Amino acid sequence: MAPSLFPKKKKGNIMAEKTIGILVGSLRKESFSKKTANFLIANAPSGYTFELIEIGQLSMYNQDFDEEGSPAEYKPFRDKIKSLAGVIFITPEYNRSVPAVLKNALDVGSRPYGSSSWDGKPALVISTSISNISGFGANHHLRQSLVFLNMPTLQQPEVYIANIQNLFDDEGHLNSEETSKFLKDVLAAFKAFAAKF
Repeated sequence: MAPSLFPKKKKGNIMAEKTIGILVGSLRKESFSKKTANFLIANAPSGYTFELIEIGQLSMYNQDFDEEGSPAEYKPFRDKIKSLAGVIFITPEYNRSVPAVLKNALDVGSRPYGSSSWDGKPALVISTSISNISGFGANHHLRQSLVFLNMPTLQQPEVYIANIQNLFDDEGHLNSEETSKFLKDVLAAFKAFAAKF
């Protein structure tokens, strides 16, 4: 039998699954990015758990916090990110860039200086859009930040999901077989990529 790409960690006699965090750049209740996240969570590869990490509660980062004390929600967020085996970012595009809430989460997790929670964690970027442009600007702006944060990021396949409003039914389920297959293939590629780190 071939060895697993992702050997599971042992906890005593129990094999533990690794956790991949999913950060969504939209706070909207009916966010298409969040619906995409729910699809990924339901289709996580064997040996892995995908977990949605909330970011809307994070106060806007202020460098004064590094000296005067951070808001209470910062430490549990940073600790959670540090515990992850990898991160998937799913974002819409706001004004040709990433939403402020997602950029703020990156900033919060990167501080204090020299103690970044993101360091070395493999990443996957997915952008969504109700237009044909597919969130291209947000996707690449986000990748620029991930380079600085030292997060190795899957390069191929690139994931731009256009006209996403047509891909989900009224219950929030993905109803496109083509997109479903594509996203499952993306997860397989990310699993193989992340195994290298």
